[in-house]
Amino acid sequence: MEYRPVIVRGEFDHSREMKIGPRSNLLKEGGGLLTTGTGGGFHIITPFKLADREQTILVNRGWVRGDHADPRTRREGQVQGEVEIGGIVRLEEKRYPMTPKGNFRETGYWLYRDLEKMAKTAGTEPIFIDQDLRTSIPGGPLGGQTRISLRNEHFSYIITWYTLSLITFVMWYRRYIRPPPPSTAFDYIRKSLK
Repeated sequence: MEYRPVIVRGEFDHSREMKIGPRSNLLKEGGGLLTTGTGGGFHIITPFKLADREQTILVNRGWVRGDHADPRTRREGQVQGEVEIGGIVRLEEKRYPMTPKGNFRETGYWLYRDLEKMAKTAGTEPIFIDQDLRTSIPGGPLGGQTRISLRNEHFSYIITWYTLSLITFVMWYRRYIRPPPPSTAFDYIRKSLK
């Protein structure tokens, strides 16, 4: 289900907000091939109580600058009441080798998306949605921060199939073009005397 678009209706619980960071703004204009925008910000993760069932999920509302990590600095974006948001389903994020083990659950800051532990800490289901830019709340975090990372195995396929092709060619050449060498010295002498 990862990267599947969904629309959900419910209410945010801002009292249990968490932050993942530091993260960069993927929508920063002027970002090129080697840049991903400005650093020093956070993704705001907020529990979201679904309207049509007794479940609460986690929603990545989007990116905020580091000086807006405190919810009091973005009061207009702390919407109350029922809202409808769109987003993309996400799975757990792998911890990169240089990232310290563990997260800072006590402070509400996380280094990577550890879905099981985040859900347990917030008391929600282990379901995570990245909110899209279209349904972002004005004055709140900037949605649309989904980083798509699909597996690219093309190089290993190239190596596999070219190696198999080379081995097949060598076997074909030895079988049909070049006769095999004599098996013993006696066979070689006998053939050369004929």
